[in-house]
Amino acid sequence: MRHSNRVAVRRQVQLLRRQFPQGGGLPFTDVLTEEVLAEALAWVGGWLGRIFSPPVTPWVFLGQALSADHSGRAAVARLIARRLARGQRPCSAATGAYCQARQRLPESFFADVARSAGRARDARAERRWLWQGRRVYPFDGTAVTRPDTPANQAACPQVYNQEPGPGFPIARPGALISLRRGAVVNLGSCQYAGKGPGEVSLLRRLWDVLRPGDGILADRLAANWANVVMLRQRGVGLVGRLNKAHRRADFRRGRRLGEDDHAARWAKPTPIRSPDRQAYHALPQSITARGARIRAPQPGSRARWIVVVTTLLDPRRATKEGLAALYRARWNAELGLRAIKSAMQMRELRCKTPGLVRKEAWAHMLAHNLIRTAMARAAATHDILPRPISFTGAMQTLEAFQSLLQSGAARDAAGRWRVYHELPDAIASHRVANRPDRYEPRVEKRRRNHYGRLTKPRAEMKRKMAKGVNKR
Repeated sequence: MRHSNRVAVRRQVQLLRRQFPQGGGLPFTDVLTEEVLAEALAWVGGWLGRIFSPPVTPWVFLGQALSADHSGRAAVARLIARRLARGQRPCSAATGAYCQARQRLPESFFADVARSAGRARDARAERRWLWQGRRVYPFDGTAVTRPDTPANQAACPQVYNQEPGPGFPIARPGALISLRRGAVVNLGSCQYAGKGPGEVSLLRRLWDVLRPGDGILADRLAANWANVVMLRQRGVGLVGRLNKAHRRADFRRGRRLGEDDHAARWAKPTPIRSPDRQAYHALPQSITARGARIRAPQPGSRARWIVVVTTLLDPRRATKEGLAALYRARWNAELGLRAIKSAMQMRELRCKTPGLVRKEAWAHMLAHNLIRTAMARAAATHDILPRPISFTGAMQTLEAFQSLLQSGAARDAAGRWRVYHELPDAIASHRVANRPDRYEPRVEKRRRNHYGRLTKPRAEMKRKMAKGVNKR
């Protein structure tokens, strides 16, 4: 009996691994290994005999995150087609069992596997993909909406100037993203409105995944005195932009490292809001930080001069020009979040409860990291960097190859091997054009059908419409 259970588990784990693909012995780095999945599913029991088992439910969830149709009905329909293709009996087309299976699966499963997929390739990253021998992770935040349910409104209230009914709960997710690969190594979320939440506090909850020798690339909000101190204590470097509202750069003071480049003493600010008072008193009274003033001459730039601050004090290893190029690469974090929100359609989350919303976000991150893993493998095969490869093109290629892998042409080992050898070539063929200093106005040319804004709760407007019809 135990042997048959192990065989059933192994078959379902192989089904989940072939979603991207992750089959053993194939020319791809195994991210979704059987050991990783078994460890993540160690706390889930009592599921043998269910159609929506823990290995099958993430498979359906990942397909739902990648598909253009994000509905649960389409996700269950894909599972029915999969079962029929394998000679199995079809399951019910109702979505209730699938929704209950997602609720049973712990959130830690998606989070642990997504983080593992995000760090898997970085552990064996090629030397030329690093910056000065460091793994650099840009950090940035964004905003997404949730369905307007009482549970979501309690977890993430809408902004203060929106009346109840017309608005949506808004969440503020933040992510640490690999600079060269684009994979998300950690994700967090907080409220968009209210006192306390913000990108700085969110970053401090996420940087525990970083190791000594890594680096963070951040904007002006995160490049403050407390973050500089705490990241230096962890052995993590920081490159960001000076926030002139809190501190001024005087290049006549400090140790001169070059033209418009110096290392100066930063005194502890008073008062400070975070971290808490006890942790604040434990921090040193001052710290030495480096500042470099850089000209931004490209058209469309909102600033002509910016001051980059960093904890990297050696001008020979980290030159001023190198810091300028590195800070400019922070835009890749914006592009990565745009790919997740636009290409993967995560701009509007669809689950009705906060727990399922978090699982949905982690499912998107897992799918995103597995696509980035396939892109990194294609880049290593063709001796190029992963960044020039189109994320949308890679996602479309993987979706097209899935139908080929499920057909009779790839049923045997030789057929799958041939398909997996062709897949990196197809992914690497989609390149993003190198267009430096490009700038475009944020306007749309195509005019779409416009409807009036919902300014009152929908039920109230329906009552008014009914009254108007009755009067006629």
